[in-house]
Amino acid sequence: MTLDSEEIISIGDTLVQRHPDRFTDDFEENRHRVANLTDVESRRVRNRIAGYVTRQMREESTAP
Repeated sequence: MTLDSEEIISIGDTLVQRHPDRFTDDFEENRHRVANLTDVESRRVRNRIAGYVTRQMREESTAP
């Protein structure tokens, strides 16, 4: 299963909107949470989504 970056962003944004309290700025935790909250079977796609979510959470934590 291969997704383009627009789909990764869309899935990541949806997950953060639906479960904002579950994600942190730690990639490893987010990777497990993405696996539990989605039915993505591809490790590469799961990691891309988790990486996007992690970047979003880090940006939110550093924003004034």
